[in-house]
Amino acid sequence: MTQYNVRLDAFEGPLDLLLHLINRYEIDIYDIPVSQITEQYLEYIHTMQELQLDVASEYLVMAATLVAIKSKTLLPKHEEEDYDQQMEMDMEEDPRDELVRRLIEYRKFKEASTYLREHEGQRSLTFSKPPSNLEHIEANAEPVNPVSNMTIYDLVDAFQSIFDKKKPKKQPQTKIDRQDIPIDTRMNEIVTELKGKKGVRTFKSLFPYPSRDHMVVTFLAVLELMKTRQIRCEQEKNFQDIMIHLVQEEKSH
Repeated sequence: MTQYNVRLDAFEGPLDLLLHLINRYEIDIYDIPVSQITEQYLEYIHTMQELQLDVASEYLVMAATLVAIKSKTLLPKHEEEDYDQQMEMDMEEDPRDELVRRLIEYRKFKEASTYLREHEGQRSLTFSKPPSNLEHIEANAEPVNPVSNMTIYDLVDAFQSIFDKKKPKKQPQTKIDRQDIPIDTRMNEIVTELKGKKGVRTFKSLFPYPSRDHMVVTFLAVLELMKTRQIRCEQEKNFQDIMIHLVQEEKSH
């Protein structure tokens, strides 16, 4: 007796069992050999009954359907039938057609359910945060371009020009203790200066001291403020002064 390792309750119904047999024996679903598939199906059901497993009535209904289809396909054709009768029989539906349609439809739903199950598993690995209240953000607000009509290289050139002009020609003899200025502190100072000037200042006005350390920290502070979109830089024409605009002031007007 053929040994079956798959339990009957692993199938979702008789159509699922038929698809299993079709795939197992590499049968063309559009040209099912009814005798073979009926024999395999009945053997499977018989084995389940021998193992004293409950077989749902729907499986037995499908078994009866397969036997009926097999009987129709085995009916002999009478050669003495006239032409009209023969044409009428040829136009009759293949007894297997209804079963094929059901199998194809079932297979589509089975493939779709498998696809959804896989995506459900992937989705279960994704975690989302609760919705936030974004009413304070303007619906049509466009992201601020921190650099207008220029590139970051123009800003570097401007800094280099300021640095060269403020660099002392002669090194002073007096020794001055170095005082490091945190970038955050200089960022806050620049924002405060801009607020006091209605949100607009020239780039070179941010470098009032010839100290190299102060100039470098100021330049880095400007870059960080641009990165966080607190300020934007604008140059209308080449070689004109670069203007620093405070974004917060622009939004308030």
